[in-house]
Parts: sequence; structure tokens; C-alpha cells
Amino acid sequence: MATRLSPVGRLQRLLLATGGGESSAGAGALALDLAAAHGAELLLMRVVLTNPEYESMAPERVEAETAAAREDLEALAGQARGRGIPCGTRVRHGVDPYVAVVQEADESRVDCVVVGRRRRGPLARLVMGDSTARIVGHAPCSVLAVPPEVREPRRHILVATDGSRAADAACAMAAELARVGGVPLTVLSVARPEDPDAERAAAGEAVQRVLDLLKPELAGSGVTLEGMVEQGRPETVIVETAQRRGADLVVVGSHGHGGLERLLMGSVAERVVTHTPCPVMVVK
Repeated sequence: MATRLSPVGRLQRLLLATGGGESSAGAGALALDLAAAHGAELLLMRVVLTNPEYESMAPERVEAETAAAREDLEALAGQARGRGIPCGTRVRHGVDPYVAVVQEADESRVDCVVVGRRRRGPLARLVMGDSTARIVGHAPCSVLAVPPEVREPRRHILVATDGSRAADAACAMAAELARVGGVPLTVLSVARPEDPDAERAAAGEAVQRVLDLLKPELAGSGVTLEGMVEQGRPETVIVETAQRRGADLVVVGSHGHGGLERLLMGSVAERVVTHTPCPVMVVK
């Protein structure tokens, strides 16, 4: 048995991919709070949508949009520097925002991309936004998808585990966030009702293993740590537990087995990001 969790739980360099407007407001506020709390460097990015044909037909418009993007980023950078956060800005041009964001995350070797997502609504598949879903699915690092009007987690963090290495990484990240923020942490594992008895027992063992590994790491931090095992559809149980416990952050792994085995498009993790009213961090 492993004697420690994945060392992925760090936030030293953050990338805020902002499009401006209401959907990015929560992401901007949370990125500033996290960077300040973790002593992280913050990279601010805006993508100007364009292509060679558009640039040749309306160069003055592209130039104006680029200037406006730089102005918006500098205003946000001013807020960051006012809080003592090392900060840089990037303006990229492209047809697909998610491609530019993923490339920047890879080239700048960031630990986490912070991106906004739209409000919940009846069109569940459209709520997250196509670009946000693709960023979560393709980024080489963790991604924090943030709805409007939220700030740093202060009440409760919920992390889902299935016993996989990806889940270990998610638990390590959740523990670091809880330690820095002094926020209670709940470790949840979900067993499907139709699972064999051995698999249901394994869910309990997965939670206990994580608790045993996290207790020494969180000792003296004042963080309350607890474990839960529930039955049902994983995405439904995770969302309902987050709401019932008043969680203001949910953390999941992106390549687990069982309930979290696929990438975002069509997977349990995508449904958690889409339906959970609080921010969700998907840990790679």
C-alpha cells in the first residue's frame, strides 16, 4: 500500500482564461483569492477571436479588439499586483478559444487553469459552455470551472475518490486547498447499488485509506476531516452531497476507474461540473 498520496497538490502558477463579462466574474475573483492564499504566480489570458480572412478584411477592428483585451487584462493585473500577486498578461488570437488556452497552459507549465462557466439552466449540456468543456477535457493540468459570483472556498470542500491514482491526485489537491484555507474536508466514495459486495466494500476501503494518509498531513492545521460512503449514481450522489453539506468546492479526478473513468465529454465528471452550483476542480 502506498504511504503517501500523489504530490500533485500544489498551486504555484495559475492561468486565468477570461472572456470578460458576467461568466468570467467569479473565475477572476476566485483566481485572485487562490493566488494570494497560495503565494502563486498568476497569468491572465484573453483570446481575441479571429482568422486570417477576418484580419485581412477588418484589420482595424482586430486591432481595436486586441487593444480592448489588453486594457481589460491590465485592469485585472492591477488588482493582482495591488494584492502582492506576481502577475503577467497574454493576448492570443485564434478561431477556437480552447485551443489557445490549452497551448498557453502547456507552454507556461501552469498547475491549474481557472475558467468561468455559465449559470445552470434547463439546457444542461450547454450550461458549461463548449470552450470550457473542451478546456477541461484537453488541458494538460488541473482545471477549475467557476460559475459567476463566487469567491474562495470558506465553508466546506468535498473530494470524490474511487481509489485510483487520479483520485489520489484529487485528494492531495483538496487537502492542500483545505489546509491553506482552513476549510473542512469531506472525502466521498460512491458505490453503485448493483455493484458486487466486494466493490461496495472497496469503496469504504478507498475512503479509509485516504483518511489514513491525510490525517498526518493535516495534523495541527485545524482542518476537520471526515469520510463518507454512499450508494447511487456517482454524479448524482456527488452533486447532492455537495449541496447537502454546503460545499463551496468539489474536487474530482479526471482519469479514475469506475464512476470517473472517462474524459469530460459525456462522462460523470462532466455532469458533476455541469450540475454542481459551486466551483468544481478537475485534477489531472
